Amino acid sequence: MDARQLEYFLAIVEHGGFSKAAAALHVAQPSLSQAMANLEADLGVALFHRVGRGVVLSEVGQELLEPSRRVLRDLAAVRETAAALAGLRGGTIDVATMPSPGIEPLTTLIHRFTEQHPSVTVSTQAAFTPDEVISLVRSGACELGLLGSAAPVNPSGLDVLHVEDQPFVVVAAPGGAIEDGVTIRPEDLAGQRLIASRSGSLMRSIVDDITAGDTGTQIVTVVDHRTSILPLVLTGVGVAVLPSSWTRLARRCGAVVAPIEPTAHLHVAMVSLPTHLTSGARAFLALTKSLARRRSRD
Repeated sequence: MDARQLEYFLAIVEHGGFSKAAAALHVAQPSLSQAMANLEADLGVALFHRVGRGVVLSEVGQELLEPSRRVLRDLAAVRETAAALAGLRGGTIDVATMPSPGIEPLTTLIHRFTEQHPSVTVSTQAAFTPDEVISLVRSGACELGLLGSAAPVNPSGLDVLHVEDQPFVVVAAPGGAIEDGVTIRPEDLAGQRLIASRSGSLMRSIVDDITAGDTGTQIVTVVDHRTSILPLVLTGVGVAVLPSSWTRLARRCGAVVAPIEPTAHLHVAMVSLPTHLTSGARAFLALTKSLARRRSRD
C-alpha cells in the first residue's frame, strides 16, 4: 500500500466514479483501475461494488474512508514540516496570468517570492480571458492562475482567492489636457482619440460607453497586445483607459494618470486546485493571501 493508492481511492469516492476521478487526477483510467485492483488485493477486501458502469462504495470501503484521509493529512503535515525546515530549493511554479493582473499584483508577488526563495523559478503563461486562466489551472497546465474579471468568478472545482479590486484610470501623454492625479469624468474625454482593446473585455466596454453618443470621441486604434498600449500613448497616438495596475509603470515611463469617476472595477483573483499543489505553489499562494489581506486594509 502506498499514499498514491489512498489518494486514488479517495478521489474515486469524492468524484463519484473512476472516469471522473481519473480526469480530476490527470491520470489514465486503466492506470487508476489497476492501482485500485492492487490495493484491494493487498488488503484482501473489495472497496467498491461494480454496478453496471458505475461503482458503489462497499461497507469495508466506507470504514476505510476516515483512516485514509487521516493518513494523507499526516503525510501532508510531514511534507509541510520538511519544506519549512529545509526551505524551498529549486523547482518551478507555473502561473497563468492575464495582461493587467500580470503587471500588478504579479510583479509585487514575484519580487517578494524570489527574495524569499531565490532558487525557485516562477514561470508565467499568457492567457487573455478568465476562462482561459481557469482552463489552464483546471487542466493542470498551471498550478495557479491570476485573472481579472468584470464580476467575481466562482468556477466549480477550484479555490478562488480574491486579491483586490482595480479601478480604471486614463493614461495619457504629458502636456495635454489631462492632468496627472486630477480626477476626471467620462464626459471630460469628449473629443479625445482613444486606444482600445478588442471587443469582449471590460476595458473595451468602458471605451465603448465613452464613445457612445455625439461627443467627438473616437477609437483611433485597436490592439490585441496590451503591451502596445503604453508606447502608443507616449507617442501621442491617443489616450487609453486601463486598470490601475498600470499606474506605477505608466508614470515611470513619463505618462500622466488620471482617476475616472464613476468607473467600473476589475476584480482580481487567484485560482488554484484545492489539492495537489507543490510546496512552491503553496508558498506562492500563501504570499498572495498575505498581500490580499494587506491591500484589503489599505
